[in-house]
Amino acid sequence: MSIEIARKVLRIEAEAIKRVRDRLDESFGRAVDCLAACEGRVVTTGMGKSGIICRKIAATLTSTGTPSLFLHPAEAVHGDLGMLIAGDTVLLVSNSGETEEVVRLLHTIKRLGLPLISLLGDPQSTIARHSDVVLDISIDCEACPHGLAPTASTTAAMALGDALAIALSERKGFNVEEFARLHPGGKIGKKLAPVEELMHVDEQVPRVGLEAPMDEVLYEMSRKGLGIAAVTDAEGHLVGVISDGDLRRLLQKEGGNALSLKAEDFLTPDPVTIGSGELATRALNIMEDRKITSLMVTDQSGRIIGVIHLHDLWGTEMF
Repeated sequence: MSIEIARKVLRIEAEAIKRVRDRLDESFGRAVDCLAACEGRVVTTGMGKSGIICRKIAATLTSTGTPSLFLHPAEAVHGDLGMLIAGDTVLLVSNSGETEEVVRLLHTIKRLGLPLISLLGDPQSTIARHSDVVLDISIDCEACPHGLAPTASTTAAMALGDALAIALSERKGFNVEEFARLHPGGKIGKKLAPVEELMHVDEQVPRVGLEAPMDEVLYEMSRKGLGIAAVTDAEGHLVGVISDGDLRRLLQKEGGNALSLKAEDFLTPDPVTIGSGELATRALNIMEDRKITSLMVTDQSGRIIGVIHLHDLWGTEMF
């Protein structure tokens, strides 16, 4: 029984989003234009569950490059109206379009000359008549069996808020480097950390010279425990790599004769590398594409400065 209820709720909410999607028109483009032209902050406002959605929209806007904050309508008329300043744009969410606390803000918004974008369940409401751009988030029914608890309506509002935030970030050219700058902590921060923050350096890097005999290569790889060794020339430039797989294949082919070989005899030349300033996500993508577990980090001259292993990425619970 519970599963059937869950399926019904998800169906109703999915249909609500689909209807909002199908109704999109030039008003959405005008809303994005208005947000992109904002010289101040995007101030979101709404009461009750709509207010909770507004907090989320403000957080998403802020994290994708658009300064934003939430203004509680009830607190606004008790002093918080000072949060609104010239240059701001107001983004309002109301299912009825007649929410008393929100309607009382309209005079101040208009007095300050602030653009008003409204996400409304009733495009003919009082708030709609005073808005510069109205986006229709009306639904056929709530998922609540009594039609009372905001469910499908809040889902539709949040989805459209996400659409606005992402469309705006694309318009602004907000890139992954800027996203990393705004998310230095938590899993997202680690995922977007530069390789130099995660790589092994100095004595942790397994490396041998071109003339290194097989026993030295084996010892270095075993001692450093990364399943790979960098082969460098006298100036420290990366010439090639030797992996566990290379050694297994060599021993299968040469048998005991392999012990007489030097590193330059069986290295893999021109290995794929990455720069220290690249993001950890790119390192992971390269490893997955090439089906390798380690990646050498080099500077612009080709000198090896570190190595990053697949375990370094997974071990930080980044992905």
